[in-house]
Amino acid sequence: MTDAKYDVLGIGNAIFDVLVQTDEGFLARHGMTKGGMALIDEARAAAIYKEMGPATEMSGGSGANTIVGLANFGARTAFIGKVKNDQIGSLYTHDIRAAGAAFETRAAEGGPATGCCYILVTPDGERTMNTYLGAAQDLNPADIDDAQIAASRIVYLEGYLWDPKNAKEAFVKAAHIAHSAGRQVALTLSDSFCVDRYRDEFLDLMRKRTVDLVFANETELHSLYQTSDFEGALKQFRTDAKLGVVTRSEKGCVVAGNDGITAVPAFPIERLVDTTGAGDLFAAGFLFGLVRNAGYEAAGRLGALAAAEVIQHIGARPQVSLKELAGQNGLPV
Repeated sequence: MTDAKYDVLGIGNAIFDVLVQTDEGFLARHGMTKGGMALIDEARAAAIYKEMGPATEMSGGSGANTIVGLANFGARTAFIGKVKNDQIGSLYTHDIRAAGAAFETRAAEGGPATGCCYILVTPDGERTMNTYLGAAQDLNPADIDDAQIAASRIVYLEGYLWDPKNAKEAFVKAAHIAHSAGRQVALTLSDSFCVDRYRDEFLDLMRKRTVDLVFANETELHSLYQTSDFEGALKQFRTDAKLGVVTRSEKGCVVAGNDGITAVPAFPIERLVDTTGAGDLFAAGFLFGLVRNAGYEAAGRLGALAAAEVIQHIGARPQVSLKELAGQNGLPV
């Protein structure tokens, strides 16, 4: 296996985030399921945006947030995702490159606008997402650069990619190229509603070893196995996944491998502001620990550190140097 040009390459929906702090009433009036992610069309996107209060706007998307977090730690990163050649697409491209990630996916000239996610944050810090995929859903196998995939130690895929058919095919193509080159493939389950839609297919990806590492939160794990029994679900997860990581909010995380379970506590925080990006940044820290060969416990602590940073402010991208923060807390960088 040749040396890798990139530590981690992410493939995901290139989505521009529009965040606003609101109340439960707004969610109820618009028929939103609190804490979930709903796919919406352009008309619904326009209606929600019209009624939202003052917003914070920034580049987002689950996989991209993870890649930006990794770059912030000092990892060599790349991202594959589809935007349109429009104003928001240009902003998105600038943002992810400025964050230190290689981003070479060709923008679409026609078709739907660059995707946007309207994120409503309630006073308890919970985020409710409404996603207009737009150009992101047109990611297809031709956008997968074989050489770039083969040159990445870990290829990281987001479960949301399973919604558009072409993106699903791109996902599988990338996984096969990565394994042919002796690389690893990681998957985040993304959202419990996403798991509800594709439970059998996700289990198939794990059992056939199309993916080597799977990230899930507690809700996603319960959805995957349709049980409220955490220990039972975790036992099955250990059987199905080569390596599994389950985040448990303030309870920290558990890393489930063939050699047993490693529990890692959460990092303390002063105030929960916005949970947007918590799982994405946890994955960034954990993957950074893996590429630094730091071991599962240190990787879990790096993930917990990054998640703690991002939930104490609005938005899913770090506002400080995670590399410096890790160093200050005695963690490997």
